[in-house]
Amino acid sequence: MSRPRIFVTQPVAESALVRLRAVADVEVNPDSSRVPAKSVLIEGCKRNDILFSLLHDVVDKEVLAANPKLRAVNSMVITPDHIDVAEATRLRIPVTNIPAVVTDATADIAFGLMLSVGRRVVEGDRLFRGGMYPGSQSNHLVGAGVSGRTLGLIGGGRIGQAVARRAQGFGMTVLYSDPNRLPAETEQKIGMTHVPQDELLAQADYVSLHVQLAPETRHLMNAALFAKMKPTAFVINTSRGPIIDEAALVKALQGGVIAGAGLDVYEFEPKVSPELVAMSNVVLTPHLGSAVFALRENMAHVVTDNVLAIIEGRMPPNCINPQVLGG
Repeated sequence: MSRPRIFVTQPVAESALVRLRAVADVEVNPDSSRVPAKSVLIEGCKRNDILFSLLHDVVDKEVLAANPKLRAVNSMVITPDHIDVAEATRLRIPVTNIPAVVTDATADIAFGLMLSVGRRVVEGDRLFRGGMYPGSQSNHLVGAGVSGRTLGLIGGGRIGQAVARRAQGFGMTVLYSDPNRLPAETEQKIGMTHVPQDELLAQADYVSLHVQLAPETRHLMNAALFAKMKPTAFVINTSRGPIIDEAALVKALQGGVIAGAGLDVYEFEPKVSPELVAMSNVVLTPHLGSAVFALRENMAHVVTDNVLAIIEGRMPPNCINPQVLGG
């Protein structure tokens, strides 16, 4: 009997690949610098039985149809935004994901963006590398600061709470807006105060977004809401890009409606508005929320667990459409 063949769309932790190679032939797309084109996914599926995909891989009908004998799509995603799960289910192809394991890493990035844009860290780095040294007491790079400021969290879930815990160490006042209010003991323990969204926007020095992408949250942050923020305030987004109306954000920044932004996600990822790229009061990172070695290694092993279950004829631990396997 021939060994299973697995296509991994970008390099992942070697320790996970070792486990896969013990039971299957593994082909890894070696380019980690860019999201693979659809043609790469299609050709990889044609040559292999199992697809090991990452967050930005668009696994649509065309990719799924590339190999009539495709056994599974095992993805390193929490929510399969770019996978046509309905079509995979129709084709009787199991799709697996991973649990929500990125809470602390994402909260770290959110706070890093806050510090970077509030203290003009990235701008200072660029200027210093370019030969400028204005002096340690010059006002040339004076920033807004973070300690003692007011942080507004739109969304009080696991990541919002993790950001609030970090804010405690900076002596920040933490407001949050969420239709599902937390228990009073949780609010008190983490130091979070529930307020209406308009009040949060009016008071916060930093507005950090922590809601899931859904039809009702797409463009949640739009021109009307930016206008309710203080002109000295910053918006931080580590959730999903379409939560912000990017065109409205550009106009708000250009018009001085808000002071700046720290973004790890974008409406049309991997593309970003060139106007944002040109702005010195905007800090941009390429979706680094889970980019911590130990975490990424753990994530790769969770996907590997799912792959091995498929190969061994077991129900995968994290199957999105278990009905195709009789579950």
